[in-house]
Amino acid sequence: MIQSLQTAVKILVVDDETDMEPMIRQKFRRHIRENTFDFEFASNGLEALEKIVEFPEIGIVLSDINMPEMDGLTLLSKLNELKNPGLKTVMVSAYGDIDNIRTAMNRGAFDFITKPVNFEDLEITIKKTIEEIISIRRWLTEHDQLVSIQHDLNISRDIQQAILPKEFPPFPEEPNFDIYASMVAANEVGGDFYDFFLIDKDRLGFVIGDVSGKGISAAIFMAVSRTLVRATGLKGDSVSDCMRYVNNLLCIESVSSMFVTVFYGILNTQTGEVDYVNAGHNPPYLLSTEGISKVEMTNGLALGVMDDFNFESKKLHLKKGDQLLLYTDGVVEAFNLEETAYGEEKFENFLNENRNHSVETIIKRSFADVNDFVAGAPQSDDITLLGITFKG
Repeated sequence: MIQSLQTAVKILVVDDETDMEPMIRQKFRRHIRENTFDFEFASNGLEALEKIVEFPEIGIVLSDINMPEMDGLTLLSKLNELKNPGLKTVMVSAYGDIDNIRTAMNRGAFDFITKPVNFEDLEITIKKTIEEIISIRRWLTEHDQLVSIQHDLNISRDIQQAILPKEFPPFPEEPNFDIYASMVAANEVGGDFYDFFLIDKDRLGFVIGDVSGKGISAAIFMAVSRTLVRATGLKGDSVSDCMRYVNNLLCIESVSSMFVTVFYGILNTQTGEVDYVNAGHNPPYLLSTEGISKVEMTNGLALGVMDDFNFESKKLHLKKGDQLLLYTDGVVEAFNLEETAYGEEKFENFLNENRNHSVETIIKRSFADVNDFVAGAPQSDDITLLGITFKG
């Protein structure tokens, strides 16, 4: 392993004894010939610093302690100022010079050898030091890759958030309904989405979805799903035709068996009638003065599972003041530190207690209630809520 990776590690020998360079070259001639060891030489600390600048690939500094102009301990301090974790210093000291050796180790020397130099011991020390440097360089490479990935995730998060409606009220000129929505991703990017759009002056399309999986792949699939639903819905097709068309496209584009659960509805803003398809999603709640109830399911499969599937649609009628609350399973499947789920019962109790408030207040209080319940436990899934009030 050393021979395959150590060629990028150059060794700088710093010693004012004139016979050190020819001795090194003689003792390690095979390593030099095979390019497993690569040496540079300096006679004091000042020259060593110049070599470090000239050859940034230097990974090991093998330095004598006693030298003119700049001694080895001063050089060691200067090298520490570079804060280069991939640069290791091995000090060379006279046998019995324990004080200087202790000082060198306290100042951050990686190892030491004593004079007269045992070249077998020196070879072992060099190989051990190279292994440490290779390990550090691998870690630095992986760290840089993680930083790059984090940067990409941050950009993906910003793009994802940008495509979701965030300005409320979104249609201030519309007197017949209120709408509010919010999403909190479990990670930098999530697979949940929501959207709403005016199809014409009397019809409001609205959708909530939850993509299988997490991470960038789920975020991309989420963006594609949301865009397809909006583009198709704006054409004014029925909810069944819209889901059938989007499903067929997602079946073609789906990779790694990804799918998305969706609830898509069209509200007639004049009459309160809602046509909807539930494609494998959690049933929304209808909140009224009488209480709360789940919206009846349809026969829909999640989108991206089976092409040419015929989605059944159903209708419900909102009375003046009724509210429709859509959510993803991240709400009821939020876990606390004891690994107990928030659950449907607690969610329904919360909705019963808050059903007379605006959908904006209900959603904001819902997030707060879930946060209070989990009490600092890490969020395991995206949480998304969308609510509509029909004013009539």
